This record gives sequence, C-alpha cells and structure tokens, in this order.
Amino acid sequence: MRLCDDDLGTPARLGAATVRLTIDGRTVEAPEGTSLLRAAAQAGIRIPRLCASERLEPFGSCRLCLVQIEGGRGYPASCTTPVAEGMVVHTHTPRVTELRRGVMELYLSDHPLDCLTCSANGDCELQEMAALVGVRRIRYPAGGQKHAGMPVDGSNPYFAFDAEKCIVCARCVRACDEIQGSFALTVAGRGFAAAVTAGQGEGFLGSECVSCGACVQACPTAALMEKRVIEEGLPERAVVTTCAYCGVGCSFRVELKGEVPVRLVPDGRGRANEGHSCVKGRFAFGYATHPDRVRSPLVRGSIDEPWREVGWDEAIAHVAAEFRRIQARYGREAIGAVASSRCTNEEVYLVQKLVRAAFGNNNVDNCARVCHSPTGYGLKRTFGESAGTQDFASVDHADVIMVIGANPTEAHPVFGARLKRRLRQGARLIVIDPRTTGLVHGPHVRAEYHLALRPGTNVALLNAMAHVIVTEGLVDESFVAQRCEADSFARWRAFIADPRHAPEAVEAETGVAAEQVRAAARCYASADNAAIYYGLGVTEHSQGATTVMAIANLAMATGNIGRPGVGVNPLRGQNNVQGACDMGAFPHELPGYRHVSEPVARAAFEAHWGVTISPEPGLRLPHMLAEAREGRFKGIYIQGEDLAQSEPDLEHVHAALEAMECVVVQDLFLNETARYAHVFLPGASFLEKDGTFTNAERRISRVRRAIPPLAGLEDWEITQRLAQAMEYPMAYSHLSEIMDEIARLTPQFSGVSYTLLERLGSVQWPCNEEAPHGTPLMHRERFVRGEGSFVLTEYVPTSERPDGRRELLLTTGRVLAQYNVGTQTRRTANGVWCSADVLEIHPQDAEARGIAEGDEVCIESRMGQTRLRAKVSERVRPGVVFTTFHFPASKTNVLVTDGSDWATNCPEYKVVAVRVERVAGASA
Repeated sequence: MRLCDDDLGTPARLGAATVRLTIDGRTVEAPEGTSLLRAAAQAGIRIPRLCASERLEPFGSCRLCLVQIEGGRGYPASCTTPVAEGMVVHTHTPRVTELRRGVMELYLSDHPLDCLTCSANGDCELQEMAALVGVRRIRYPAGGQKHAGMPVDGSNPYFAFDAEKCIVCARCVRACDEIQGSFALTVAGRGFAAAVTAGQGEGFLGSECVSCGACVQACPTAALMEKRVIEEGLPERAVVTTCAYCGVGCSFRVELKGEVPVRLVPDGRGRANEGHSCVKGRFAFGYATHPDRVRSPLVRGSIDEPWREVGWDEAIAHVAAEFRRIQARYGREAIGAVASSRCTNEEVYLVQKLVRAAFGNNNVDNCARVCHSPTGYGLKRTFGESAGTQDFASVDHADVIMVIGANPTEAHPVFGARLKRRLRQGARLIVIDPRTTGLVHGPHVRAEYHLALRPGTNVALLNAMAHVIVTEGLVDESFVAQRCEADSFARWRAFIADPRHAPEAVEAETGVAAEQVRAAARCYASADNAAIYYGLGVTEHSQGATTVMAIANLAMATGNIGRPGVGVNPLRGQNNVQGACDMGAFPHELPGYRHVSEPVARAAFEAHWGVTISPEPGLRLPHMLAEAREGRFKGIYIQGEDLAQSEPDLEHVHAALEAMECVVVQDLFLNETARYAHVFLPGASFLEKDGTFTNAERRISRVRRAIPPLAGLEDWEITQRLAQAMEYPMAYSHLSEIMDEIARLTPQFSGVSYTLLERLGSVQWPCNEEAPHGTPLMHRERFVRGEGSFVLTEYVPTSERPDGRRELLLTTGRVLAQYNVGTQTRRTANGVWCSADVLEIHPQDAEARGIAEGDEVCIESRMGQTRLRAKVSERVRPGVVFTTFHFPASKTNVLVTDGSDWATNCPEYKVVAVRVERVAGASA
C-alpha cells in the first residue's frame, strides 16, 4: 500500500478562463490549459498513466492514458491534450480499454514478473496500473528479446539503478532536467536499444548526478530504489516533519517500519520545497541512529578524567549545584548559555528564558551571531524588521537575480534548483563572488555578469553600483518619494554620487573592471523585477552590517521592495538560524527583537515569568570567552553548538573553555567542545522531537516526533529540568504550551498556534490579527518602520590585507555533500563525495609556489597554522584561496582572526591573509 499518492498527473495551469467540458458523463470545469488527465483526476475520475507526474511537464510517451474525444480523430494521450470548451471525453470505452491492455502487455513482456520478491511490491505504479487496466495474461512469447540480466548500478551509496526493471518512461530523466536542473541523465539509443544512462555511461556516482533523489521519487517501478528499502522492506507508516539541515526548511515524510526510519520522502505539500530535496535531507539522516550517539548523561570532575555514566536526575542536579556554586563565588554574571540554531524555536526560547529567569542575567548567545547577526542589524535599521522580505516562490517572478556572497546550489540546494529553473526560463543573473560557483557556469545556466571581487571589498563594490544608479538617472524616484525618508535619501544620494565611489575609482581596490560594474548596475536597476539573494559572504566580514545596509539601499533606490520577484533575501545557513534570532537568544534582545532596555517589552516578560529582567545587555559569546580567560566567567551551558570547531581563533576558544569550571555540552555526539566539558547531556535529533523550525523565508513549520528520544528526553525537557533544579518553576507538559507563551509575548507570533500550523501546514511571520494566515511578502504598502531609511555606507578596508609574508587571501564556504562542522554528515555515506577539506588555489599561485594537485600545503595566518591537501583550480581568482570547515582534523578556524563586524561582533571568517607553502617531502 502506497503511503501517499495525491499526484494529479500534470502540473496545474492558472488560465484566466474556465473551461466546461464533459468527462464520462460528468460536467467538469477546469482552468484553460489544464490537461484532460488532471481535469479528470480533479473530478475523481482515474485514468491509468505511467509517464505522467504533476511535477513534470506532459510527455505523452507511455500511451496508457489514451482517451476518446467525441468528434476527434484517434485516441489522444490525456496528459498532453488540453481541455476545451464543450469537449466530450470518454475514458473507459471498450476500445480504449483494449488499447491500454495492449500497451500494458508490451511493458510486461519485457519486465521481470517477480513481484512477490521485488523491493517495490506494493509500492509500484507498474503493478498498480496493470491491475487497473485489467491485464490477466501476456500474449507475447517468453522467448522474445528482453532486457533481462542487465547489470545493476549500485555505485551511489543511497540508491541502486536496476536497468532490467526500467520501462524507459523518462520520468527520472525529466525530473533531473526540470526539477533539479543537473541534466545528469539521458535516454540513450532508440527503439528496443533505448536505455536510461547516467552521464556518459559512467554510472550514477561518476556522473553529474547530485543525489537529490528526484529521479528515485519519480520512478514508477523498482528500477530506481533506495538501498534501505531494499534491505529493510517497505515502510508501514509516515510522519511529516521538517528537515534539520539548511535554512530552506524542507518538509519530509519520515517513512518508518516500526520505529526504524526507512526513508525520507520530500512532501509535495511542503511550501518551502514543494516536493523536492537534496542529498542531505533526502538521504543523510542515518546520523540520527548512528552508533556514536551518546545515550546516557556523562559527568567528570575535570577534563583530564574519564567520563562516568550517570542518570538524568544526578546529571541535572550536578549541573545546577555547580552553577549555583559558581554564582555564589564569582557573581551572578559568571555563567551563561549558548542556544542552538539546530534546535526548535521552543527549545531556544526555553534556553534564553533559563538564562534570564533562572541564571538572572542576559548572558545568552547563539550561532546566528557568527553568521547572520549583521542581517538583523542592517535590515532592522533600513526596513524596520530583522528578516528577509520574500517567500521562496517570489523568485519565480524575478527578471534579474543578483546573488552576492552565496552559493545556493551547494549550501541551499533546493532553493538553488528553483533559482536555476527561473534562470532557464530567461531571468538574467548577476553573481558577486570571488569564486566561480556553480551558478556562474552550469548546465543551461550562465551568469551574465560575474563580478569576481577581492574578498573584503563588498561595500566598495555595492557603493560603486549605487553610484552608477544615482548618476545615470536610474533611481525609481516615485518609489523613493512615496515610501522612503526624504532626508536620509537626500544625504545618501549626495554621499553616493561622490566621484570617489565611481567604479573607476574603486577598480583597483575591488579587482573588478569598471565597465563590468556599470553594466551589472544598469542590468539590476533597469529590470521590472530585480531580487537580491545573499549569504555568509556578505555578513561574515568586518563590514557585514554595512554591506547589508548597502544592499537595502540598492533595493530601495530602484523600487525593488514590496511585490513578488524583488526584495532582499538572506539565505540562512542552519535550519533554525532565523528562529533562534526570533526567540531572543541574544544578550541584548528579548524574543521579537525588542531590546532589553525597553521598559514596556521587559515588563511584559517580567509579569509572565515572575522575575526581574536586567535592562543591561549581557555578554556575547566572544566576551564570555574573553572573560573566561580573565578568570571572571566560569560556567557555560552549550546547547547543540560545537564552539571548539566553529568559532574563530580556535586557540583562544580552547584556552577559554579550559579555564572554565563547569562546561556543559548538550548534543548528539561527543564533539570537539566535549573535550573541554565537565558534563555531557545527550540531546535528541530532529526525528526524536516535536516543535517548530523557522526557515529563511520566515516560514514556521512543524517538527514532529517519529521515534522516541534515544536518550529518553527531548532537548526542551532537559532545559526545563535544569531550570527546575535551579529553583525556577517551568512546568510545560507539551511544546504547544511553549508556543502559546511565545505568541502571547511576541507580536510577530501573536497569531501562531499548533492548531493553525496543523490547519495551514506552515505560516510565515508576522502572523497576527492583521495577517491571520501569515505574511509571504513584507513591506508591501509601507515599511515596518514606516518609511525606508537610507544609511550612509562608508567603505572601511579590512585590516586583513596581503603583505610581504602573507600574500594570499583565504575565504571559506561549504560543499554540497557536507554540512557546517560535519557533526551530522560525517556520520553518513556523504563522505563518498567529500571526505576531507582541501585548499583550492589558482594555477598561477600554485605554480609560483611549486604546488601540484594533491600536495600537502601549510597555511599560516597571524593566528595559527594548519595543513591541507591542495586542489589546483581556476574556480578561485588569483590571489585568493578557498577551503571549507567540515572536518575537525582540518582546524580551518585556527586560521581565522579576531576581526569582526563593527556592529554585531560577527567574526570575519571570509577574509584571512595567509601564507601557503608546499610541505617539503609531502605529496599526494
């Protein structure tokens, strides 16, 4: 029995006119352009089909969906035949039935009839359609030509391709082309020789396949099948939840056999992903039940002692006693916490509440500060709200797309696939990045402008683009006059028009030719709808907040705010970075981005929590670490973050953690930070918990428990027990009660409830009386702050500049197969594609240093040094080297300096002056 099948056969068409026709005697209405197949399905009339899917354009190859149309010739395929006014259609006449049975016989004559032992038995559309058309015998002789005995391609670690069971419906090929845009599959040959082939015949693993799973999901037989299903058998039940990887927030059906997760299938009703997925979300969930998982609390007296397993009561009591002891000796400010952007909104909310209500201070931070805090600062200053302006579907309406400091095809691949679809439809692309990402040159996708700037010069480049827009009369004067502050715009116009911001004036600094900057600026400003998408290549700089405000200035000056196809869109890194910020896991802000110094906001929380909240901001994580080294900060509760691998200047971080008297780590695995921990509290994976995540488009989606927590408790229960042990009363019985409290105290969430989420599936904040179903597009009629504010964005060069010793600039990023610090993905088969961090270096720079492909090289910054293997690549520009930070052995962040954004302390990960040398005697 199939767990979910609501596919209507062909995509919906939104025609202006409605067509009325008759199908099998029933009057049916459908939008103009709708296929007969879909119109019939919507009327409850089932027409057999094999090559059709509502996520793919009609193909008409299987000939199983034939119908008869009165007054028409022949028997057309209903998937490729649009409805017409007055049409009379018959779907099950004797002749139609006879033709379908003949077609099905042909399929079955060349198909293994091993249904009882087939891994897809009960989940096979071929089997289902054979029963539907009533095939009872096959008239063709058994000795005829067949594809029996063809080899199985098991090269991909997650799925196998059995060509013997392939019916060459081309659904997999079309899914790869139309949905993912990799064009990795093709139908090679003609007639009986036709066969699905990956790449040039090198198999799935060796081809351009990115293992998104679209082909597997599209396959109607067992030709493409997950290896776990082959091994475990078909699942018996399903739970809909939200992915715990990147900030796209894909919805999945977790399909289980008993309490064993067998496969994750992207949910077609998920508004963020609309049934698509990537290799991580679709397949890399095995970490959740990996043998390395810690299943009992661990305690030790010092970091030099071995761990001792204890029960939950003892562990919680020990932590509470230690924190009380520290505060009694060193003062109330001597402890704090770090919340996780991988945990749910409810769990993060409880951590910041624990700190403010039980610890009695504001010493709480989260990883969003080391990635997207400049977004919150910059967008609130200019627009009045600390989040992106659009939903993901907005990109479908963009005519020009500017991607700056982001690599969506690898870091946000499901949105990246959607963006590529829009580009293939004709949208123009501007990429601003020191590296040649997949969007610059890809299958059927090419950036019209690639501004390969020098790392650290974002503000100079954006100011130059703005200069062109202002001095060439490209400002949307009407929008600015109606929607923006006149005074701030006048000051900004005068500032940006100064010749020192001209592309020619900054060309030497940015490394981008002036004519390219001018052309890209004209392209963006002259579009009907122009959208900006950015990532950590914008925020993780000393001028991260300034860059965000420069982006906002561009959008306002050109009127690209407040409608579909435009906007300023930060692509959030981890699954709940947006939510962690929304929930107030910052030392200076309460939930809803209200400063702790605001008396009205503070009073609301004080009344509900029954405590007094300090009006003074607490310590950010860098300050906690600095205070620890000075002997004043002694205890920290770390929920789901690996500070000892992810923070900059790792030697400083390690020394600070070592100086503390009680480090508590709550995570799935004994990570790098656990080396410095005194207590380890085993957390729960996304498969083991309830709650909500908020993605990059402000979409709040449910997380639902599929299996019991392996360690016995969900993360929110651990935090609640710790609060109780510290004599602060928390007594929630379910996550919905926490969300109800969030809604009562947070204006943007005032209309959010689990009841609403169950009814709508998901909702984008603000969700309140004015927007009871949420807000897909912000700032439609007016900005949240009233009028948009232009901010002067003076370019201040980074202190990290090449010199005589360190003549290269290092920048960092991610790869598709691995995620963040690799805690999850390193415990999956994704290592087949990426098993180590490498250093990309331009051939020119490699030759000058005698470095060849695969050589071991030493990378030295002013903070430290590490070693990596070299990858000689023209993806980086001369003078720039690139690496990732997915593996602890690489110690990438040892190199990162103590530089940070002037407004938010977001570390300057993306610009590090380094020296690169070949290690003598070491080679691949």
